[in-house]
Amino acid sequence: MENKIDSGISLEKKLASGGISSKLTGITVDKSLEFSYNELAEATGNFSLANKIGQGGFGSVYYAELRGEKVAVKKMDMQASKVFLAELKVLTNVHHLNLVRLIGYSVESSLIIVYEFMENGNLCQHLRGFSGKGPLSWSSRLQIALDSARGLEYIHEHTNPAYIHRDIKSPNILLDKNLRAKVADFGLTKLVEVGTGSLQTQLVGTFGYMPPEYAQYGEVSTKIDVYAFGVVLYELISAREAIGKSGEISTGTLGIVAMFEDVMNQPDPSTDLHKLVDPRLGEDYPIDSVCKLAQLAKACTLQNHVQRPSMRSVVVSLMTLISGTGNWYVSSSDENQDLVNLMSGR
Repeated sequence: MENKIDSGISLEKKLASGGISSKLTGITVDKSLEFSYNELAEATGNFSLANKIGQGGFGSVYYAELRGEKVAVKKMDMQASKVFLAELKVLTNVHHLNLVRLIGYSVESSLIIVYEFMENGNLCQHLRGFSGKGPLSWSSRLQIALDSARGLEYIHEHTNPAYIHRDIKSPNILLDKNLRAKVADFGLTKLVEVGTGSLQTQLVGTFGYMPPEYAQYGEVSTKIDVYAFGVVLYELISAREAIGKSGEISTGTLGIVAMFEDVMNQPDPSTDLHKLVDPRLGEDYPIDSVCKLAQLAKACTLQNHVQRPSMRSVVVSLMTLISGTGNWYVSSSDENQDLVNLMSGR
């Protein structure tokens, strides 16, 4: 059998030969995954506006049909080599049903990553009403939560070193034709050795999804992804932005976490929780299920990162909620009793 290293290509060396430096090392990608720039340009209509389906902080995304498969093509600036290499490193090493699949790349003229095409765009588009389709049903929202939680749980619990995404938000959760979710956009992902706790790093990500220990001190652990996921859960309930204006609150702008905390800290939050539910759902949702999802979101967004659940516990909680078995508790050894009580609504 041919050795993968021999048939691969060191991207650092190739980028360096073009005058581009990178601080990342050890990335070897199967040569068969490489596309020419001309092939990708032809498939995207020379990266035409008509084929553009997304815009991020590091590049634009285009729809294309490539070698008989529908794909998404992310074209990045050459200055974004560190982000490009970080994303490619994750996607070549990590494979899971709930993580977007890598198809190929190009380093000619531009840095380009080719992914599987997700027919239903991203979660944010659906929640904000930009998808051109009706509102997501409550059951679809719960399934999207579980799917994306499973993707995060995989990179936290089943890789060593563990990966920390660092930019979990509704635009980075993609939906396929059946509205099943996959986590995407790994350009800011960071490796952390299991058992090392938190580490300090340069601040990256999106405000509104950053926990206090990260926004203030740059401390990184898997719990920053847990916090951001809690914000996404609040978005699934309310369809509101992480930081946005609220017509019901005279103080002007209020983060979604603070908005829900005001309600969840009441003796009986269900009454006011109704007011925060996405109005496009009408009355087509079980308030008990909404309360439990809000309790889970509250646990994920606790100020003290040590008290937040692991993504493994979040997955178990969501599975329990979807199955309707009623055994609503966290059994993972890393949760304390206060958190168990919170998840139980006690």
